[in-house]
Parts: sequence; structure tokens; C-alpha cells
Amino acid sequence: MPWSSDDADAVEKIFARREAPVADLAARADEVARLCHAMAVRFHSGGKLVVFGNGGPSTDAQHVAVEFVHPVIVGKRALPAISLTADIATLTNIASRAGLAEVFAHQIRFLAEPADIALGISTDGDCENVLRGLAAARDLGMLTAALLGGTGGRIADLPGLDHVLVAKSADPLVVKEIHVTTYHVLWELVHVFFEQPGILTPGVAS
Repeated sequence: MPWSSDDADAVEKIFARREAPVADLAARADEVARLCHAMAVRFHSGGKLVVFGNGGPSTDAQHVAVEFVHPVIVGKRALPAISLTADIATLTNIASRAGLAEVFAHQIRFLAEPADIALGISTDGDCENVLRGLAAARDLGMLTAALLGGTGGRIADLPGLDHVLVAKSADPLVVKEIHVTTYHVLWELVHVFFEQPGILTPGVAS
């Protein structure tokens, strides 16, 4: 069956929904660069990346971790990262005893160190356990970063977070796509900083 002009219009609108969120992310290049530099400094000092999220973002957390631990680009150095969603036994045991809201905060308190990096991912910014996980990481002294969607929700309003990046779309599919792009950019730019001698000295900014 041939395509109609209505079909073409529908496709154009689908792509158009993605333009503004991507442009907004690109406009925040300085903030993204500052986050990546801070992450690279933490890695350089012996820290690890701790990633977490619910539902779709739980698989994003695992995706982020494997990108750092086992880079798909030959020659790039492996960097330590763990996903708090990967250990189902631990996750479900904490949930059954302390509640789902504590599954990330509890793990951070016992598995993380002040030198580490916490990356919490939430499609709408309102996930209680991601919020509590980031709060626990903040209190521990970790570098904290939130990758959010929509308007940023309650997590964006959490005091004391170091970096907050919001995919400004109400469409969860678009948010997901922007998040994937964002954490790939994080990975790439962290490695760019590692390839510039001397730039990982604390206080040096790009």
C-alpha cells in the first residue's frame, strides 16, 4: 500500500518530538563536560561508578556499567562500575525486609565509598528509591549525578546533588533515547579526559 501525505506528516512529527530535547542537551555541553571531568578525576583517584534505576532505567544501569567495565571500542581502558540492579538476590531481599524504597540506599551505604560516583536514572524524576539512593550517596560524600526526564520531578529538587541532567520531554520513549545518548556521551568524554595528560589534577577544568 503506498504511503500517503498523512503518513509522511506522522513521521515528521515523530522526529520533531525528539529535536528540542536533543538540542537542549547539546546546549548544556559545558555542564556535561564538567560532570565528565569530575567523573574522570574520581576514576583517576581510584573511585568506581555506581549506577541504579527502576524498570527501563534498571537495564540502562546495567548497560552503563558494562560500557565502562568492558568498553566496546578496542583500546579504551576499562573503568570500574557496578549496577545496583544486577544482583537480584540482594535487591529482592532488601525489598522484602526494608521496602522497595530502600533498595539502592541500603546498597550504597554498604558497598560504596566516598571516592565513588553515583549515577541515578529516572524517567520521570519521581522514583523514591532513586531519590533515596542519591541522597545516601550525597551524604556519603560521593560525586552525585542524576539523569532524569520530564521536568526533573522531586529528584531535581533534591538539595546537594552535584549534577542534574534532564531530558525535557513528557514522552518516555524520547526520554529513554536521550538518556542512552547522554550516557554514551559521558563514557566518550570521560575517556577524552583520560587521554589528556595532566588534566585530571583536581581543580583543572576543560
